[in-house]
Amino acid sequence: MKTDMKSELKKYNLKGKTLNELCEFFTSNGEPAFRGEQVFKWMYDDLVNSFDEMLNLPKYLRQNLNEISEINTLKITGSQFSERTGTKKYILETAEGNKIESVFIPEEKRTTLCISTQIGCPLDCKFCATGLMGYKKNLSAGEIFDQYKMVKKDNPVKPVTNIVYMGMGEPLLNFKETLKSLEIFSEELTTGISLKKITVSTVGISPKIIELADSGLKIKLALSLHSCFEDIRSKIMPVNKKYSLNENLEAIRYYVKKTKTRITFEYVMLDGINDRNEDVAALAKLCNSFPSKINIIPFNSLEHMNPKGIAAELKPTPRNRIETFAQKLRDRNITVMLRNTQGDDIAAACGQLAIKSLTPALSKGEGV
Repeated sequence: MKTDMKSELKKYNLKGKTLNELCEFFTSNGEPAFRGEQVFKWMYDDLVNSFDEMLNLPKYLRQNLNEISEINTLKITGSQFSERTGTKKYILETAEGNKIESVFIPEEKRTTLCISTQIGCPLDCKFCATGLMGYKKNLSAGEIFDQYKMVKKDNPVKPVTNIVYMGMGEPLLNFKETLKSLEIFSEELTTGISLKKITVSTVGISPKIIELADSGLKIKLALSLHSCFEDIRSKIMPVNKKYSLNENLEAIRYYVKKTKTRITFEYVMLDGINDRNEDVAALAKLCNSFPSKINIIPFNSLEHMNPKGIAAELKPTPRNRIETFAQKLRDRNITVMLRNTQGDDIAAACGQLAIKSLTPALSKGEGV
C-alpha cells in the first residue's frame, strides 16, 4: 500500500487540515498516524513550503505526496511601510489569484498581526472600507493560517506575539474555516503562538457566538459594538437588523459564562453619533453587567474608497472629546483602552483595509 499510495489517492490540498484530519488522511491510506503529526509540524510549526523539505519522511512518501497532494500557500505580492509607526501592510495573493490584506503592527511590548478571513465582506458596515469593496468568497483555514506564516517569515527579528482576527471579512460568517484555523493554532505542535494571544472580532452573529462557546476553544472574543442603541447600530451596521444587539448580548453572556473569559467591546468613535453623554451611560450599564472592557478606536478616513451615502458623512470625534469620553467611563469604574491609530498613512489602520479591484457584492456570505 505504501508504494502504491499515489494510485489510491486523489489530488489533495493538505494545507488547512487539522491534526486529526491529517492523521486520518495517512491512516486511511496505509500509513501510520504519526506521519500526520510529522506533516502537521512541518507545515504549521516549521512553516515549510514543500514536501521535499520534510526530511523525516521517507523518500518514497515525499515523492508520492508531491504527485497526489499539494501545499497551496499565499504569496506576498506587495507591501507598504509606515515610516511614522513601523506598521507594515501586506498584500497577499491566493492560488486562485485573489488578493487580501494583512497588517503587522510592532509595539513596545508586543507585535500584533491583523489577519483576514474573507475576500471582502458582505456586511456593509458604514465605517469600514472592507464593507465598501463588497464580497467575493471565504478564505480557507490554510489561507487564514498562511497570513501568519508569510508575515512571520518576513519579520524574523520581531516575531508575531499576538493575532487579531480583525482584518478583511467577518470571521463568524466563515465559521468552519475560522474554527479550523484556531484549532491549528491551539495544537501543542504549533509552538509559535497560543490561543491566549489570539482575539476573534465579530460584528455579532449570535448563533455562531454560541457555537464558538461550545467549541471547547477558549478564544478571546471582541464584539464590534459601536452603539448601545438598536436604531443607531442598525443605521451604521445593517447586520443589526438580522442579528439585533439584544440577541447578541444574550449570546455574549452565554459565551462569558461558558468560557469564563472577559469580552472586549470595540467602539469606533463617530462625531455626533455615538459620543454623547447617553452613550456613556449606556456603555457603563452594559459593561457593569458582565466581565468586559472597552477598546475605543478613532474613526479612520475612508476617502481612499470614495464612499457614498452615510459612509461619506461620517466624521471622527475630535481627540480631546474622545479622551473626555474615555475618562467619563473610567470614572464609572469601566476598563477602557484608548487605541492609538497606526498605519492610517498607508490605509492600514482599523477599518481601512480594502482591495479596490474587487467587484462589489459578487455573492452572498455564509449566513447573511
